[in-house]
Amino acid sequence: MYPEALVAPMRAELIELGVQELTTPEEVQAILDSKKGTVLVIINSVCGCAASGARPAVRIALQNHKLPDKIVTVFAGVDKAATAKAREYMLPYPPSSPSMALFKDGKLVHFIERLHIEGRTPQMIADNLIAAFNEYC
Repeated sequence: MYPEALVAPMRAELIELGVQELTTPEEVQAILDSKKGTVLVIINSVCGCAASGARPAVRIALQNHKLPDKIVTVFAGVDKAATAKAREYMLPYPPSSPSMALFKDGKLVHFIERLHIEGRTPQMIADNLIAAFNEYC
């Protein structure tokens, strides 16, 4: 478990964008079991590729004209039970932090694994998200 003082700025970076933080398995289940509309789930992380790529990419992608109905986040290594619950919905993909999953009407339709984040610029990652938003939202 990471100290809250360490992760607070990383949490805030997404929350300030209007992303809803989910900290319990019940919150995750309530959102992902609704099966209505589109939901982007961001698995946040303390790693460097989350700071240099994933979170900045979300900031860019949220400027798109088409957006998911809901955008939520869980924090890997911090909110462990919530993250584990979110990952159940992302099968067959293996656990990946950071990562982003887009659901439409309860079905996983797009997934960005860590391997698609590492070594890529925020704009490249955002372009991937935007393409998914434009197709599914």
